[in-house]
Amino acid sequence: MNKIALITGATSGIGKACAEKFASEGFHLIITGRRNGLLSELKQSLIDQFQIDVLDLCFDVQDRLEVEKAIRSIPDAWRNIQVLVNNAGLSLGRDSFENAMIEDWETMMQTNVNGLLYVTKALMPIIIENKTQIINIGSIAGKEVYENGNVYCASKFAVDAISKSMRIDLMKYCVRVTAIHPGAVETEFSLVRFKGDANKAAAVYNGFTPLIGADIAHAVYYAATLPSHVCINEMTIMPTQQASAFYFHKDI
Repeated sequence: MNKIALITGATSGIGKACAEKFASEGFHLIITGRRNGLLSELKQSLIDQFQIDVLDLCFDVQDRLEVEKAIRSIPDAWRNIQVLVNNAGLSLGRDSFENAMIEDWETMMQTNVNGLLYVTKALMPIIIENKTQIINIGSIAGKEVYENGNVYCASKFAVDAISKSMRIDLMKYCVRVTAIHPGAVETEFSLVRFKGDANKAAAVYNGFTPLIGADIAHAVYYAATLPSHVCINEMTIMPTQQASAFYFHKDI
């Protein structure tokens, strides 16, 4: 089977947009996520809309044993993975360091950092064999620390460092590694961060036009489909009305 992409955290936001973009270009997909119902719905939608083959793997990237079991279950016919998109991630809370919940910190580190490591390490034999391109979804929070960002920023700084070290270590296998660092993207991100408070989540995007998942998916696809001798090490992508983690122009 030719042209296979594996996308983690595919049930919503940037991951779902990446799945739809790669499917629209004829890629067969391995999609992963924690929410089995949403994963099944996405699988059927992709098959119906794009006439591709889809393998769904339901697991939590925080659980190393679950990750390893799921990767081992990939059938031989699905091993020709050309692109890995490490998208699974989240932010929980936006509290000053002294008020933040340790449980939130642990979940962010285990998902954003350990989850990326577990998936990539479990896939490493396939990655080396196929020269699979690795695309890690980071954040502007991995470039600039901001007030009340503390451990979320730390987790995304780790993604940036891991991406750079992967690029160096895997260069000898001609494996390309790209980090994509989005600014403000309107997805479930803020709703999760504010633990279901829809008003707080919506307020994040008031007064300017944020990015959407499809904007990042186009960049991911572009980076993944350049000639094999070309590697984009990293991209930082912002809405026009955002210049950094701190500076926005809002029409309010």
